[in-house]
Amino acid sequence: MELELPVGVLKNLAAVHHHPGRSVLVERAVCQGEAQLASAGPLVATTGEYTGRSPKDKYIVADDTTGDVIWWDGGEAHRFTPEQLEALQRRQAAYLQGREVYVRDVYAGADTSHRLAVRVITEHAWHSLFVDNMFRAVPESERASFQPEFTIVHTPGMKAVPEVDGTRSEVYVALDFTRGMAVIGGSSYAGEIKKSVFTALNYLLPRRGVMGMHCSANTGKDGRTALFFGLSGTGKTTLSADPSRALIGDDEHGWSDNGIFNFEGGCYAKVIRLSPVAEPEIYATTRLYGTILENVVMDPVTREVDLDDDSLTQNTRASYPLDAIPGVVPGGCGEHPSDIVFLTCDAFGIMPPIARLSPEQAMYHFISGYTAKVAGTERGVTEPKAAFSACFGAPFMPLHPGVYAKLLGEKISKQGSRCWLVNTGWSGGPYGAGSRMPIAWSRALLAAALGDRLDDVTTVRDPWFGFEVPTSCPGVPHDALQPRGTWTDGNAYDEKAAALVEMFRKNFQRFEAGVTQPIRDAGPVLHQPS
Repeated sequence: MELELPVGVLKNLAAVHHHPGRSVLVERAVCQGEAQLASAGPLVATTGEYTGRSPKDKYIVADDTTGDVIWWDGGEAHRFTPEQLEALQRRQAAYLQGREVYVRDVYAGADTSHRLAVRVITEHAWHSLFVDNMFRAVPESERASFQPEFTIVHTPGMKAVPEVDGTRSEVYVALDFTRGMAVIGGSSYAGEIKKSVFTALNYLLPRRGVMGMHCSANTGKDGRTALFFGLSGTGKTTLSADPSRALIGDDEHGWSDNGIFNFEGGCYAKVIRLSPVAEPEIYATTRLYGTILENVVMDPVTREVDLDDDSLTQNTRASYPLDAIPGVVPGGCGEHPSDIVFLTCDAFGIMPPIARLSPEQAMYHFISGYTAKVAGTERGVTEPKAAFSACFGAPFMPLHPGVYAKLLGEKISKQGSRCWLVNTGWSGGPYGAGSRMPIAWSRALLAAALGDRLDDVTTVRDPWFGFEVPTSCPGVPHDALQPRGTWTDGNAYDEKAAALVEMFRKNFQRFEAGVTQPIRDAGPVLHQPS
């Protein structure tokens, strides 16, 4: 059997399974030893050595179309030639000869005007179930006429040979935007599939005036939409899954002239130490048939999972369809956002729990993308580490950050969206000395902000960053809102704040030439506050 690809052909395949049902995929994954069933129903899969993304192993083909457009200097991706991708594809095709593959056609994007038609070919059944969970299904009546705009071939069993393939390791995530294809292998971590689609969308959509965003989104009973930007581990999934609001999506969205739309049809939530009390909606999905629990430890006898066990990785995940969460927005679309929230996991304990940003400050912090890399999100990260990721998602934003920042600024100006910064990281001191912000505080602050209950609250101007910090909020201790007061040593706070400001200033130097003076002036000021 054969499968035509944008680059090459897969020949001599033992079998091609087109869109097998979810039960069939679960059955085959178990029978073939790819995964196991837990007692409560979910499929438990482990990914071996690679339990997170491999950021150093991402490649983008540089050709006449992409060579001068991709942000090579600041992003993760390394240059690949068309010939290198073709050679890797041929080796991948040779590897698949005599093997069975699973084909799933899906849409990325709830807005039919801007969705991307994607075909994913996998060698493992559980990865095909992951694709079914994560993206939007193509109606059966449309499958015969479906024409993929982007094709992914995923072969975790085929490892690259750096000396032959020109890669840095045995793992490869190579994307060719011009020919609409990606080859992924050497790693079973399912997130590589998801983020490759996101990267492709963030290359293609800005040409149409559509803003691609690494954010979650929900809407209130009044129909007003809120966006939550942030890297993995900052609370996008947890805070957007609010029982009082309807979830549009938990991770990736577009902002077009029509409003907000979800790129996906599922969630890929971190579940380490997931609390049934603090996060009941997400916790419930870990006990559903069809959910995939990735690298979650399971008792081999009782088949009960232990969400607190991090012996495999801190980056344990659950993949489940969006409709597994109660109260989701069925069509995956929402109105233009009334509120935009930047989530930061501040490992230094300097940022306040919440602050109101001016439009210029919003653009500054969007471009800066300050947070902490949370343990397990990437290989080699074992504890929170301060980091700057442009647009809160630099690894998945192949164009210069100025492209996305310009789009976001135009949309904020046109829609009059309010902007907030929320720290879900540390209070009372840095990591190791202070304590993590309780989820209950973050929920209370967001409920107040989105419900207009902070509009008339007295604010204090932060002397370092210049944004306005509320002095009170229901459900949050009064003294917790001003971060300096939570430290036992105010001078130590000032010293750490000065160090963080200098990090911001140094990081932003890369972008200064491409932004206006008001945005440059919206950054923090290095001084000793009185």
